[in-house]
Amino acid sequence: MKIVVLDGATLNPGDLSWSELEALGECRIFPRSTPAETLVRAADAELALVNKAVLSRELIARLPALKYIGVTATGVNVVDLEAARERGIPVTNVPAYSTRSVAQATLALLLELTNGVGEHARGVRAGRWSQCPDFGYWESPLIELDGLTLGIIGLGRIGRAVAELATALGMKVIGVPRRKGAAAPIPEADLETALRASDVLSLHCPLTPETHQLLNAERLAWMKPAAFLLNTSRGGLIDEYALARALNEGRLAGAGLDVLSAEPPPPDHPLLTARNCIITPHHAWATLAARRRLLRVTLENLRAFLRGQPENVVNGVTPARSP
Repeated sequence: MKIVVLDGATLNPGDLSWSELEALGECRIFPRSTPAETLVRAADAELALVNKAVLSRELIARLPALKYIGVTATGVNVVDLEAARERGIPVTNVPAYSTRSVAQATLALLLELTNGVGEHARGVRAGRWSQCPDFGYWESPLIELDGLTLGIIGLGRIGRAVAELATALGMKVIGVPRRKGAAAPIPEADLETALRASDVLSLHCPLTPETHQLLNAERLAWMKPAAFLLNTSRGGLIDEYALARALNEGRLAGAGLDVLSAEPPPPDHPLLTARNCIITPHHAWATLAARRRLLRVTLENLRAFLRGQPENVVNGVTPARSP
Protein backbone atom coordinates (compact mmCIF):
# COMPACT_ATOMS: atom_id res chain seq x y z
CA MET A 1 0.00 0.00 0.00
CA LYS A 2 1.19 3.50 -0.83
CA ILE A 3 0.80 5.85 2.11
CA VAL A 4 1.29 9.62 2.06
CA VAL A 5 1.39 11.92 5.09
CA LEU A 6 0.71 15.38 3.74
CA ASP A 7 1.44 17.50 6.82
CA GLY A 8 3.19 15.34 9.37
CA ALA A 9 4.99 18.17 11.19
CA THR A 10 1.81 19.11 13.03
CA LEU A 11 1.50 15.71 14.70
CA ASN A 12 5.19 14.91 14.82
CA PRO A 13 7.67 17.78 14.65
CA GLY A 14 10.46 15.31 15.38
CA ASP A 15 9.87 13.99 18.90
CA LEU A 16 7.86 10.91 17.86
CA SER A 17 8.67 7.96 15.60
CA TRP A 18 7.02 7.14 12.27
CA SER A 19 8.47 3.61 12.26
CA GLU A 20 5.17 1.80 12.90
CA LEU A 21 3.53 3.68 10.06
CA GLU A 22 6.44 3.01 7.73
CA ALA A 23 6.10 -0.70 8.47
CA LEU A 24 2.60 -0.72 6.96
CA GLY A 25 3.63 0.07 3.40
CA GLU A 26 5.50 2.36 1.06
CA CYS A 27 5.37 5.59 3.02
CA ARG A 28 6.17 9.19 2.10
CA ILE A 29 6.04 11.80 4.84
CA PHE A 30 5.99 15.53 4.19
CA PRO A 31 6.09 18.17 6.94
CA ARG A 32 3.41 20.28 5.20
CA SER A 33 1.80 20.58 1.75
CA THR A 34 0.13 23.30 -0.27
CA PRO A 35 -2.91 22.34 -2.40
CA ALA A 36 -0.68 22.17 -5.49
CA GLU A 37 1.84 19.99 -3.67
CA THR A 38 -0.97 17.79 -2.34
CA LEU A 39 -2.09 16.99 -5.87
CA VAL A 40 1.40 15.88 -6.87
CA ARG A 41 2.36 14.12 -3.65
CA ALA A 42 -0.89 12.17 -3.30
CA ALA A 43 -1.27 11.41 -7.01
CA ASP A 44 -0.72 7.65 -6.63
CA ALA A 45 -1.40 7.33 -2.90
CA GLU A 46 -3.95 4.79 -1.72
CA LEU A 47 -3.93 5.94 1.90
CA ALA A 48 -3.61 9.61 2.87
CA LEU A 49 -3.12 11.12 6.31
CA VAL A 50 -3.89 14.81 6.81
CA ASN A 51 -4.17 17.25 9.67
CA LYS A 52 -4.70 20.72 8.23
CA ALA A 53 -3.95 19.98 4.57
CA VAL A 54 -7.24 20.44 2.72
CA LEU A 55 -8.71 17.64 0.63
CA SER A 56 -11.43 19.43 -1.31
CA ARG A 57 -13.92 17.89 -3.70
CA GLU A 58 -11.76 18.99 -6.61
CA LEU A 59 -8.62 17.42 -5.15
CA ILE A 60 -10.36 14.18 -4.20
CA ALA A 61 -11.70 13.88 -7.76
CA ARG A 62 -8.14 14.12 -9.09
CA LEU A 63 -6.73 11.38 -6.83
CA PRO A 64 -7.94 8.19 -8.54
CA ALA A 65 -5.92 5.76 -6.42
CA LEU A 66 -7.19 7.10 -3.10
CA LYS A 67 -9.00 4.52 -0.93
CA TYR A 68 -8.71 5.95 2.58
CA ILE A 69 -8.34 9.33 4.32
CA GLY A 70 -7.20 9.47 7.92
CA VAL A 71 -7.50 12.83 9.67
CA THR A 72 -4.92 13.11 12.44
CA ALA A 73 -7.27 15.27 14.51
CA THR A 74 -10.82 15.25 15.87
CA GLY A 75 -12.21 17.95 13.58
CA VAL A 76 -12.63 16.86 9.96
CA ASN A 77 -13.62 20.11 8.23
CA VAL A 78 -10.45 19.93 6.08
CA VAL A 79 -11.96 17.04 4.09
CA ASP A 80 -15.00 17.20 1.81
CA LEU A 81 -16.80 14.30 3.50
CA GLU A 82 -19.56 14.07 0.91
CA ALA A 83 -17.10 13.91 -1.98
CA ALA A 84 -15.21 11.13 -0.20
CA ARG A 85 -18.46 9.28 0.52
CA GLU A 86 -19.49 9.44 -3.13
CA ARG A 87 -16.18 7.81 -4.02
CA GLY A 88 -16.59 5.14 -1.32
CA ILE A 89 -13.58 6.49 0.57
CA PRO A 90 -13.89 6.22 4.36
CA VAL A 91 -12.69 9.21 6.35
CA THR A 92 -11.60 8.56 9.92
CA ASN A 93 -10.71 10.85 12.78
CA VAL A 94 -9.22 10.55 16.26
CA PRO A 95 -11.73 11.49 18.95
CA ALA A 96 -10.88 12.35 22.54
CA TYR A 97 -7.08 12.19 22.30
CA SER A 98 -6.61 15.76 23.58
CA THR A 99 -9.46 16.07 26.07
CA ARG A 100 -7.36 16.52 29.19
CA SER A 101 -4.74 18.65 27.46
CA VAL A 102 -7.31 21.10 26.10
CA ALA A 103 -9.15 21.25 29.42
CA GLN A 104 -5.83 22.01 31.13
CA ALA A 105 -5.05 24.77 28.63
CA THR A 106 -8.52 26.26 29.08
CA LEU A 107 -7.91 26.47 32.80
CA ALA A 108 -4.45 27.95 32.20
CA LEU A 109 -5.96 30.77 30.14
CA LEU A 110 -8.52 31.43 32.85
CA LEU A 111 -5.90 31.50 35.59
CA GLU A 112 -3.73 33.89 33.61
CA LEU A 113 -6.71 36.22 33.20
CA THR A 114 -7.61 36.07 36.89
CA ASN A 115 -4.18 35.74 38.55
CA GLY A 116 -1.85 37.27 35.95
CA VAL A 117 0.96 34.86 36.77
CA GLY A 118 2.91 35.57 33.61
CA GLU A 119 2.19 39.29 33.73
CA HIS A 120 3.44 39.62 37.29
CA ALA A 121 6.46 37.39 36.71
CA ARG A 122 7.49 39.69 33.85
CA GLY A 123 6.98 42.66 36.15
CA VAL A 124 9.28 41.14 38.77
CA ARG A 125 11.98 40.49 36.15
CA ALA A 126 11.61 44.08 34.97
CA GLY A 127 12.47 45.27 38.49
CA ARG A 128 9.06 46.54 39.53
CA TRP A 129 8.95 44.43 42.71
CA SER A 130 12.44 45.58 43.66
CA GLN A 131 11.23 49.18 43.37
CA CYS A 132 8.02 48.55 45.33
CA PRO A 133 7.69 50.16 48.78
CA ASP A 134 5.59 47.23 50.02
CA PHE A 135 6.31 43.53 50.47
CA GLY A 136 3.98 42.62 47.61
CA TYR A 137 2.08 44.28 44.77
CA TRP A 138 -0.27 43.56 41.91
CA GLU A 139 -0.60 45.25 38.55
CA SER A 140 -4.13 44.09 37.78
CA PRO A 141 -7.03 42.88 39.92
CA LEU A 142 -6.60 39.39 41.36
CA ILE A 143 -9.85 37.45 41.07
CA GLU A 144 -10.92 34.46 43.14
CA LEU A 145 -12.86 31.88 41.15
CA ASP A 146 -14.64 30.24 44.08
CA GLY A 147 -18.36 30.98 43.81
CA LEU A 148 -18.22 32.43 40.30
CA THR A 149 -20.36 30.98 37.52
CA LEU A 150 -18.77 29.22 34.55
CA GLY A 151 -20.95 28.83 31.47
CA ILE A 152 -19.89 26.10 29.06
CA ILE A 153 -21.21 26.00 25.51
CA GLY A 154 -20.87 22.42 24.34
CA LEU A 155 -20.99 19.60 26.87
CA GLY A 156 -18.90 17.04 25.04
CA ARG A 157 -15.83 15.38 26.50
CA ILE A 158 -13.77 18.57 26.73
CA GLY A 159 -16.63 20.68 28.06
CA ARG A 160 -17.30 18.13 30.80
CA ALA A 161 -13.58 17.91 31.64
CA VAL A 162 -13.42 21.70 32.01
CA ALA A 163 -16.50 21.52 34.24
CA GLU A 164 -14.72 19.04 36.52
CA LEU A 165 -11.72 21.34 36.90
CA ALA A 166 -13.90 24.38 37.51
CA THR A 167 -15.95 22.53 40.11
CA ALA A 168 -12.75 21.60 41.94
CA LEU A 169 -12.02 25.33 42.19
CA GLY A 170 -15.43 26.00 43.70
CA MET A 171 -17.08 27.45 40.59
CA LYS A 172 -20.75 26.99 39.79
CA VAL A 173 -21.14 25.44 36.35
CA ILE A 174 -23.99 25.72 33.88
CA GLY A 175 -23.94 24.29 30.38
CA VAL A 176 -25.50 24.80 26.97
CA PRO A 177 -25.60 21.36 25.29
CA ARG A 178 -25.07 20.97 21.56
CA ARG A 179 -28.29 18.97 21.32
CA LYS A 180 -31.40 19.28 23.45
CA GLY A 181 -31.87 16.30 25.69
CA ALA A 182 -28.19 15.32 25.64
CA ALA A 183 -27.49 13.77 29.02
CA ALA A 184 -24.86 15.55 31.09
CA PRO A 185 -24.39 15.84 34.86
CA ILE A 186 -24.34 19.65 34.60
CA PRO A 187 -27.25 22.06 35.08
CA GLU A 188 -28.39 23.18 31.64
CA ALA A 189 -29.41 26.61 30.37
CA ASP A 190 -30.33 28.15 27.06
CA LEU A 191 -27.71 30.27 25.31
CA GLU A 192 -29.01 33.69 26.36
CA THR A 193 -29.40 32.65 29.99
CA ALA A 194 -25.89 31.24 30.08
CA LEU A 195 -24.35 34.36 28.53
CA ARG A 196 -26.15 36.68 30.93
CA ALA A 197 -25.43 34.60 34.03
CA SER A 198 -21.80 33.62 33.45
CA ASP A 199 -18.81 35.27 35.04
CA VAL A 200 -16.69 33.12 32.71
CA LEU A 201 -17.90 31.68 29.40
CA SER A 202 -15.99 28.83 27.74
CA LEU A 203 -16.61 27.55 24.20
CA HIS A 204 -16.34 23.82 23.49
CA CYS A 205 -18.41 23.19 20.38
CA PRO A 206 -17.48 22.42 16.77
CA LEU A 207 -17.53 24.98 13.99
CA THR A 208 -20.56 24.33 11.77
CA PRO A 209 -22.78 26.58 9.67
CA GLU A 210 -25.06 26.82 12.72
CA THR A 211 -22.28 27.81 15.14
CA HIS A 212 -20.35 30.15 12.84
CA GLN A 213 -20.03 33.46 14.73
CA LEU A 214 -22.25 32.04 17.44
CA LEU A 215 -21.01 34.92 19.59
CA ASN A 216 -21.83 37.96 17.49
CA ALA A 217 -22.10 41.58 18.62
CA GLU A 218 -25.64 41.14 19.93
CA ARG A 219 -24.81 38.08 22.00
CA LEU A 220 -21.54 39.47 23.31
CA ALA A 221 -23.59 42.39 24.61
CA TRP A 222 -25.56 39.94 26.76
CA MET A 223 -22.44 39.16 28.78
CA LYS A 224 -21.51 40.92 32.01
CA PRO A 225 -18.92 43.70 31.61
CA ALA A 226 -16.83 41.90 34.26
CA ALA A 227 -17.02 38.54 32.49
CA PHE A 228 -14.23 36.62 30.74
CA LEU A 229 -14.53 34.69 27.47
CA LEU A 230 -12.49 31.56 26.74
CA ASN A 231 -12.20 29.79 23.39
CA THR A 232 -10.15 26.65 22.83
CA SER A 233 -12.45 25.27 20.11
CA ARG A 234 -12.52 27.15 16.80
CA GLY A 235 -11.94 30.81 16.06
CA GLY A 236 -14.91 31.04 13.74
CA LEU A 237 -17.30 30.66 16.67
CA ILE A 238 -16.74 34.35 17.47
CA ASP A 239 -17.22 37.57 15.53
CA GLU A 240 -13.67 38.68 16.26
CA TYR A 241 -14.16 42.32 15.28
CA ALA A 242 -17.12 42.54 17.64
CA LEU A 243 -15.07 40.90 20.40
CA ALA A 244 -12.20 43.35 19.89
CA ARG A 245 -14.61 46.27 20.15
CA ALA A 246 -16.20 44.87 23.31
CA LEU A 247 -12.78 44.44 24.93
CA ASN A 248 -11.44 47.83 23.90
CA GLU A 249 -14.60 49.61 25.04
CA GLY A 250 -14.60 47.86 28.43
CA ARG A 251 -17.82 45.95 27.77
CA LEU A 252 -16.01 42.68 28.50
CA ALA A 253 -13.26 42.19 31.08
CA GLY A 254 -10.99 39.92 29.07
CA ALA A 255 -10.61 36.99 26.72
CA GLY A 256 -8.36 33.94 26.60
CA LEU A 257 -8.11 32.39 23.15
CA ASP A 258 -6.14 29.49 21.74
CA VAL A 259 -7.79 29.74 18.32
CA LEU A 260 -8.52 32.40 15.73
CA SER A 261 -10.49 32.35 12.49
CA ALA A 262 -7.26 32.81 10.49
CA GLU A 263 -4.26 30.78 11.62
CA PRO A 264 -1.64 32.08 11.72
CA PRO A 265 -3.33 35.48 12.03
CA PRO A 266 -2.43 38.44 9.82
CA PRO A 267 -0.38 41.12 11.61
CA ASP A 268 -3.36 43.49 11.63
CA HIS A 269 -5.77 41.03 13.24
CA PRO A 270 -7.91 43.13 15.63
CA LEU A 271 -7.51 40.81 18.61
CA LEU A 272 -3.70 40.97 18.57
CA THR A 273 -3.88 44.46 20.04
CA ALA A 274 -7.20 44.21 21.89
CA ARG A 275 -7.35 45.14 25.56
CA ASN A 276 -6.76 42.25 28.01
CA CYS A 277 -6.81 39.59 25.31
CA ILE A 278 -4.50 36.62 25.85
CA ILE A 279 -3.85 34.57 22.72
CA THR A 280 -1.91 31.33 22.49
CA PRO A 281 -0.97 29.76 19.12
CA HIS A 282 -3.52 26.92 18.81
CA HIS A 283 -1.44 24.56 20.88
CA ALA A 284 -3.87 23.49 23.61
CA TRP A 285 -4.09 20.03 22.04
CA ALA A 286 -0.36 19.57 21.46
CA THR A 287 1.11 18.16 24.66
CA LEU A 288 3.50 15.26 24.09
CA ALA A 289 1.08 12.90 25.83
CA ALA A 290 -1.79 13.97 23.59
CA ARG A 291 0.26 13.65 20.40
CA ARG A 292 1.40 10.18 21.42
CA ARG A 293 -2.25 9.18 21.80
CA LEU A 294 -3.04 10.84 18.48
CA LEU A 295 -0.37 8.85 16.65
CA ARG A 296 -1.39 5.61 18.36
CA VAL A 297 -5.06 5.92 17.39
CA THR A 298 -4.15 7.09 13.88
CA LEU A 299 -2.22 3.84 13.45
CA GLU A 300 -5.07 1.82 14.96
CA ASN A 301 -7.52 3.43 12.53
CA LEU A 302 -5.28 2.60 9.59
CA ARG A 303 -4.74 -0.99 10.67
CA ALA A 304 -8.47 -1.45 11.21
CA PHE A 305 -9.14 -0.22 7.66
CA LEU A 306 -6.54 -2.60 6.25
CA ARG A 307 -8.33 -5.45 8.08
CA GLY A 308 -11.57 -4.41 6.43
CA GLN A 309 -13.07 -3.25 9.73
CA PRO A 310 -12.62 0.54 9.75
CA GLU A 311 -13.09 2.39 13.03
CA ASN A 312 -13.87 6.03 13.84
CA VAL A 313 -15.40 6.57 10.39
CA VAL A 314 -17.06 9.99 10.14
CA ASN A 315 -18.64 9.89 6.68
CA GLY A 316 -20.57 6.63 6.83
CA VAL A 317 -18.37 4.62 4.45
CA THR A 318 -17.58 1.14 5.74
CA PRO A 319 -16.00 -1.13 3.10
CA ALA A 320 -16.84 -4.77 3.66
CA ARG A 321 -13.31 -6.00 3.06
CA SER A 322 -9.75 -4.75 2.98
CA PRO A 323 -8.44 -3.22 -0.26
